Amino acid sequence: MSDTQATTPPPGGEVDPALLEILVCPVTKGPLRYDRGRGELVSDQARLAYPIRDGIPIMLPDEARALDG
Repeated sequence: MSDTQATTPPPGGEVDPALLEILVCPVTKGPLRYDRGRGELVSDQARLAYPIRDGIPIMLPDEARALDG
């Protein structure tokens, strides 16, 4: 892996790890998983992926992407 690949930020920007520990899905109040590659927080229970923009999670159900399957 080259140095540029190792330092490339995720698509939505870096997110504070402490913030990731306290956020929950606004629909189910369940846990979220961070998908760094897509720049999203994923609620497996709600089957929704919340975008991260400029390092800020957008926790609005209307902004979430529905997961397939």
